[in-house]
Amino acid sequence: MAGDLSRLSINQMTVRQLSLPELTTACVRWGVPGVGLWRAPVQEYGVAAAARLVRDAGLRVTTLCRGGFLTAVDPGERAAALADNRAAVDECAALGTGTLVLVSGGLPAGERDLGAARERIADALAELAPYAGEHGVRLAIEPLHPMFASDRCVVSTLDQALALAERFPAEQVGVVVDTYHIWWDDRAPDAVARAGRQGRIHSFQLADWVTPLPAGVLNGRGLIGDGAVDLRRWRERVDAAGYTGPIEVELFNDELWRRDGVELLADVARRYVRHAL
Repeated sequence: MAGDLSRLSINQMTVRQLSLPELTTACVRWGVPGVGLWRAPVQEYGVAAAARLVRDAGLRVTTLCRGGFLTAVDPGERAAALADNRAAVDECAALGTGTLVLVSGGLPAGERDLGAARERIADALAELAPYAGEHGVRLAIEPLHPMFASDRCVVSTLDQALALAERFPAEQVGVVVDTYHIWWDDRAPDAVARAGRQGRIHSFQLADWVTPLPAGVLNGRGLIGDGAVDLRRWRERVDAAGYTGPIEVELFNDELWRRDGVELLADVARRYVRHAL
């Protein structure tokens, strides 16, 4: 396939219709060197077996999704979340990836205090960050678009993510720059530069914004090149900030999941060259 794919990574959810062996085979076929994995299908396949499969294919695991959901008030729920995140760190280490993506969690039932919820995230990170660091894993806080603030992620901007990350060493806690979630924010370019100066850009993800959004909105990420996001400009900003790591395409889209997964992966690779490089 024509074009430089040396930094490209395909997130497993982009082609979730493919099994893990099918995903690795397709990446090798089309010359894609990286994969971003999700915990549930990896656990189903077996963490050790997944690590061996990817390694034997000559691929790199760029991220593991996901940890987080750290906003619980109930002590039992909080303890369970911390235990689950420690397990996710262990899985990262076994898979050979140094980046665990965190989706921080929404407002617990009956709660309305966003600031307090973010402080509970900070409290949890204070316990998790040293553990991650001991295992060679970085926690990457992903801000999600504000439409997800109530039920999925109270961290809605890159500035908010950095305000949490900056309480900890950069080698332990950083951020995800995801075009789908931050493209609308005129403060985000400055935040990208700030994150780069601090060495806190731990993952860079591409997805496009298309409207109208589907019912439920979660599975509305557009195929790159189909929407409103200037993906090449964002790639240039992140590069200018000093980031030289993988560029991961992460899409949630029911229509895309009905396509042939191998051909979709090839289409993503071609569009990456056309719209992001």
